[in-house]
Amino acid sequence: MFKNNLKIAWRNLVKRKGFSFINILGLTMGFGCSILIFLFVQFHLQFDNFHQNADRIYRVNTEEHRDLIDYEAAVPPGFANAFKQDYDYAEIVAKSADRDNWLITLDENGVKKQLKADIAFTETGFFKIFNYPLVDGSNAAPISEPNTALITEQMAQKMFGGTDPINKTFVLENGETIKVTGVLKDLPKTTLTKAQVFLSFDTLKSYDEFMSSESWGGINSSLHCYALMRPNQNIAQIEEQLQGYVKKFRPNSKNVHHYKLQALKDIHFDDRYSGGIDAKSLWIFSFIGLFILVVASINFINISTAQSVNRSKEVGVRKVLGSYKRELFWQFMAETLIVSVLALVLGIALCLLVLPSFNTVFDLELSFKELLNPTFLGFVVLLLALVTLLAGSYPGVLLARIAPVLALKRKLSHNDTGGYLTRKTLVVTQFVISIVLIIGSIVVGKQLKYAIKSDLGFAKDGIVMVEIPDQIEAPQLQGLKERIMQNSGVENLTACFASPGAGDNNWGTSVKFNNRPEPEEFNIQVKGGDKNYLDAFDLNLVAGRNFFEKDSVDEMIVNEEFMRKVGVSNPNDLLGKQINVSSGFAKGKIVGVVADFHDGDFHEKISPIFIAPEPRLYNELAIKINMASAKNALQHIESEWSAAFPDYVFEYDFLDDRVAELYQTEQRFLSLIGIFSGLAIFIGCLGIYGLILFFVVQKTKEIGIRKVLGAGVTNLVGLVMQDFLKLILIAGVIATPIAWYFMNQWLENFEYRTPLNWWIFVLAVAIIMAITLLTISYQAIKAAIANPVKSLRIE
Repeated sequence: MFKNNLKIAWRNLVKRKGFSFINILGLTMGFGCSILIFLFVQFHLQFDNFHQNADRIYRVNTEEHRDLIDYEAAVPPGFANAFKQDYDYAEIVAKSADRDNWLITLDENGVKKQLKADIAFTETGFFKIFNYPLVDGSNAAPISEPNTALITEQMAQKMFGGTDPINKTFVLENGETIKVTGVLKDLPKTTLTKAQVFLSFDTLKSYDEFMSSESWGGINSSLHCYALMRPNQNIAQIEEQLQGYVKKFRPNSKNVHHYKLQALKDIHFDDRYSGGIDAKSLWIFSFIGLFILVVASINFINISTAQSVNRSKEVGVRKVLGSYKRELFWQFMAETLIVSVLALVLGIALCLLVLPSFNTVFDLELSFKELLNPTFLGFVVLLLALVTLLAGSYPGVLLARIAPVLALKRKLSHNDTGGYLTRKTLVVTQFVISIVLIIGSIVVGKQLKYAIKSDLGFAKDGIVMVEIPDQIEAPQLQGLKERIMQNSGVENLTACFASPGAGDNNWGTSVKFNNRPEPEEFNIQVKGGDKNYLDAFDLNLVAGRNFFEKDSVDEMIVNEEFMRKVGVSNPNDLLGKQINVSSGFAKGKIVGVVADFHDGDFHEKISPIFIAPEPRLYNELAIKINMASAKNALQHIESEWSAAFPDYVFEYDFLDDRVAELYQTEQRFLSLIGIFSGLAIFIGCLGIYGLILFFVVQKTKEIGIRKVLGAGVTNLVGLVMQDFLKLILIAGVIATPIAWYFMNQWLENFEYRTPLNWWIFVLAVAIIMAITLLTISYQAIKAAIANPVKSLRIE
């Protein structure tokens, strides 16, 4: 019987190939989007889940409580050893210090080879906590000795080609000679560790005295502490006991630490600690995928119920010949299943086709093999069953219950074909989803534009940022600056610790003001720079003057936010006051106050800022160039820089690109919403096009009568369109509060945000209205200009 139903269903689909094509195309888009989003969500849910005992792995974070709470995915250098010695909560505790883009130099038969890599200094326990296996299958990392390293297979190929790398050496950052003692299998994309070279932790002593010490005086955000906890530990109780470390090791600090244990499964989803993605975003994308599939299913229901009038004679004949309701129902379900299977196959093909571009846009590594795991296959089967049931059951019941006498006489009421109210409700639902997605796209795009295009308080266009080695001497640096400035395309130049909008390259530390006995409650951000710093970044001096460069630092500049934090209302009242930064690292008098500028992204409030000519801090050159002669200027800069530092690799980036990178997550969020909003609208338009074909047939006689009575084309087109326009307005009324709520919640993540203007909601409705009018205009005009005689003969 089922086989016979499939044969009949296939013939029916072929006979109504136009409407079948619309249904298949709509469901194909729905399946394709849902599969892409499933892979996207699954990719993020897999982060570090592959480790043995992953549920017992924790990272120790620090909440720094001052006037505000700062969240650091790090601990003081002395924490790990103290935790191991004082408590028995963990089986293994290990430290790891990350460093990005470090220089590796090799000597290949007398020829120097240089490349950059992300590295990590790790204790041996790190590889007992995380099972990153060696190529021989073991995970006993042989890097207990100083100046030893493990490298990944990919890195081994880059460094040594096809030769065996074991016991070969390389030079790290033109300093220590490192011996390779093992090769790791390439790390999966779904791991938080991005390092390609792992060095023994003892090697860190040669590069960072503070992080390799047992100090409790501060935190470096690159120093992490991981623990493999013993089973069945009470994490909240452990965190409470760790508060004793504050009194023991930091009794006089106003920067009160709260040490928190964060489960490995939560790290990737916590944006307080620079997680990969907010868990709320995964829920949003999951719902978007569901909504698009619902839109496609609604299309199917609408077109199928609308076509029930045309199929009524078939149903009547089959009932007269003895078919039961259940047989007719399962025949239509068979048709739905065929359409769904075809759409699913095409959807998977579409997904595979766009996967490379999707990976590039969203920096993923989704691959064909992801489609072969049991989870995905289960998801596909469930998806097919749900869509078949959702899209087919209602039209199937509707067709099966048609009375044969009414069907054969073509005297079916609107209720017999699904009813106006049901169909309109489904269409309104489609429009609501589309409008909400459009509003989301507009708001996210508006916030991004607001963040990137707003006056940040400093110049960012045409500024090239170039790293300089730590070992550079002052005369050498001054000579390099003078030579670079000789090019006519170079307009200004400053040596600095970080640009005003540095993003991650920030240093927050303690400050004492005006000889007060205690440090201030707040943290101050350090922006060391030479005398050209203000001019190069076009910072606005609101009081006082620029500092003079001397052998020792005794003059400093602060910003308006610092002024407010210390309780001063007039910037001139700050001039001449003494400040002491980072327990004497720099101290002197305030000689100037600059207007506030954004030192981070718009998620964060503007920080109190300290600027001083401190050469110990300089690690970048900020070079303002004339973009009209950018190529010549960059060639000149590279030539002079390479001549000064022949043992290093010249690299640069533009400051405006760095600022844009601060909003990379939002940009990807916008891209996803934009793509899926467009697809939801497209799928909706397919359904509307199918409905208008049916609607025009239903209105043919009325249109003919109106035309005979003198109605013009404009009036007749309006007759066809007015019902759809009313539905869009109703959808707009429903969608507006829904979209306002969710977008207002999203904007709450920003300290500086664009307003939710009324015109956003009007524009979204207008966009849907315009697209709908374009979709139905051809059929509406065609019906309006048709010969009224033919229209009246239709029955």
